Amino acid sequence: MEPASTKQPAPQPVHQSDGTASAPAAATRLSVEDNYEVLDEIGRGAFSVVKKAKNKQTGQEYAIKFIEKKFVDQQDLVLLGREIEIMKRVMHKNVLRLEEVYEVEETIALVMELVTGGELFYKIVERGNYSEQDAANIIRQIVEGVAYLHSNGICHRDLKPENLLCSGVEEKDSAGFNPFRVIIADFGLSKEFDGGEALETSCGTPDYVAPEVITAEGTYNQSVDMWSLGVITYVLLCGFSPFLSSTQTGLFEKIIKVEYDFPEPEWTNISNEAKDFIRHLLLREPSQRNTAEQCLQHAWLTGSFATTEIIGKNMAGYNQQRAATKAKL
Repeated sequence: MEPASTKQPAPQPVHQSDGTASAPAAATRLSVEDNYEVLDEIGRGAFSVVKKAKNKQTGQEYAIKFIEKKFVDQQDLVLLGREIEIMKRVMHKNVLRLEEVYEVEETIALVMELVTGGELFYKIVERGNYSEQDAANIIRQIVEGVAYLHSNGICHRDLKPENLLCSGVEEKDSAGFNPFRVIIADFGLSKEFDGGEALETSCGTPDYVAPEVITAEGTYNQSVDMWSLGVITYVLLCGFSPFLSSTQTGLFEKIIKVEYDFPEPEWTNISNEAKDFIRHLLLREPSQRNTAEQCLQHAWLTGSFATTEIIGKNMAGYNQQRAATKAKL
């Protein structure tokens, strides 16, 4: 795995204006510390640590993910290489940006956009209750990011709350009030496709995984992301999953049969347009699901149909449930 940039005295970002990666400028390998002042730790994974850092030349702050090669087996190294190659290609406000890659004998360092708001679902609870209109604005941002990825031949394959981050600054735009900028992260399970090329590897997170992935019926494509988006939308509007079961087997059975409803009282005041948006995503047949581009044209995202009724009272409980599940793993 070669470094994405080795320019001196300071590497430039890997992205060009069209979102492609820049070519290495020299054969000399630099350490990330040559160009960045590494600061406090802000996160830790199974074989990586993430630290805040400051570019010595510009003063701009970034997040740097340090990966110790000795702790990474061959399969994870392949996933990491895939994640890097995909992130080097993307440039969109709703997709996490990779600035540079450094590699020395023992360590790989990924210099990434610094996202200070944390996970989207936790940020929502921190902010307090929100309206259906706020939820529509959030989903619109996610759909725009997914549409960009799909238009560039990239299927994420693991859309879930843990992979949805947000900026720490609240923003407004022409579409209305956006509580925060939503950012899609973690491309470890992503894969490129070309003109409908099938994706065969079973992956994803149980609560958000599409039926065809569970049944492993032949092949599947980017429509698995649209199913996951449907589940995310459902949870965002009521604070619990559309598919509930005390066992994983029971959960899979409900997903495969697409057994869900809109129970009262949580869905009493949610608009019919929101329910229609979800119904066009949670479909057993992948080809019948709305694409990301079709979602962007849906009345729930384009009109003023979303209610201003305060929702989200159950989100804190959902986050506690997620944390408890993660602690058991």
